[in-house]
Amino acid sequence: MPIEILHEDQWLIAVSKPSGQATAPGGGIGEGESLQELVAAHLGARALLVHRLDRDTSGVIVFAKDAEMHRRLSVAFESREVGKTYLCLVQGHMDAMAGEITEPLRTFGSGRVGVDPRGKEAVTRYAVQERLRAVDLLEVTPATGRRHQIRVHLYASDHPVLGDTRYGEDRPVGGASRLMLHALELTLADGEGNAMIFRADPPEDFNAIVESYRGPSDAGA
Repeated sequence: MPIEILHEDQWLIAVSKPSGQATAPGGGIGEGESLQELVAAHLGARALLVHRLDRDTSGVIVFAKDAEMHRRLSVAFESREVGKTYLCLVQGHMDAMAGEITEPLRTFGSGRVGVDPRGKEAVTRYAVQERLRAVDLLEVTPATGRRHQIRVHLYASDHPVLGDTRYGEDRPVGGASRLMLHALELTLADGEGNAMIFRADPPEDFNAIVESYRGPSDAGA
């Protein structure tokens, strides 16, 4: 499977991950090579994992080329110095055109994440980009990086992400053929401290599902 390279320099490589592909090997789920393995094959060297995207999430992801850049990027992610912007399509219409979800999140033994007052701080900001038939297209900027954060926060707000097979009453939510969550942009500093913005436009399968909800509004919407 070819990889879509967004940027490559002596320090790092940014690529666009398709929905359905694992970020890293292991875990015993699915078949085929992980993105990390494909990037390593392209480089002919190690591709060092800095952050992850859920298997069914598409979009921007970066790998470090050496230990020093891996350290710098890891610190940047942990210190919340990396800007992350996602697009997602959610069931129903949000109560406000913009807002912030701040429910604490806890990971349980099953790997499932839920809202829990004993959980860790989690902050997700959103803005409605387009109001469609029975769904909203959101731009989401997580201020924290908890496991499944966007998906759980939106589910807890009664607006699960379409296509979600874990968080929703009907699964996949809305019957969508893929998880409608896409990592649109990533902003970070390069090896010399300069700001870099990596962007992956939504793929065709994402756009096709969005388009299917465009048209006359539902009666009473």
